[in-house]
Amino acid sequence: QVQLDESGGGLVQAGDSLRLSCAASGLTLSSYVMGWFRQAPGKEREFVAAISWSGIRIYYADSVKGRFTISRDDAKNTVYLQMNSLKPEDTAVYYCAAKRTIVAATTTSYDYWGQGTQVTVSS
Repeated sequence: QVQLDESGGGLVQAGDSLRLSCAASGLTLSSYVMGWFRQAPGKEREFVAAISWSGIRIYYADSVKGRFTISRDDAKNTVYLQMNSLKPEDTAVYYCAAKRTIVAATTTSYDYWGQGTQVTVSS
């Protein structure tokens, strides 16, 4: 049974940093593309970042480029999202997801999803 558990969310002020973690069980992380998505109230779920199984190919949404960094630690079966210079518009529930192929890594076509962690950025 595959499980993705996000953690690290919270309430911060604009300009602060947070690091989200996604611990995977039931799958070998090194064989999966891992992605981070977010969903704000009243909005559709949107792509944030993705990293290939090799870690060589990395994608970011334009809105987070230069502020967010995705990384993975296959030994810990965990993927991270370091978020710096947070803005109020980053407020959302953040989800991690896993898929086997790099194709369409920036879309929601992932096989497995976590339950999400809330990030709230106050102005």
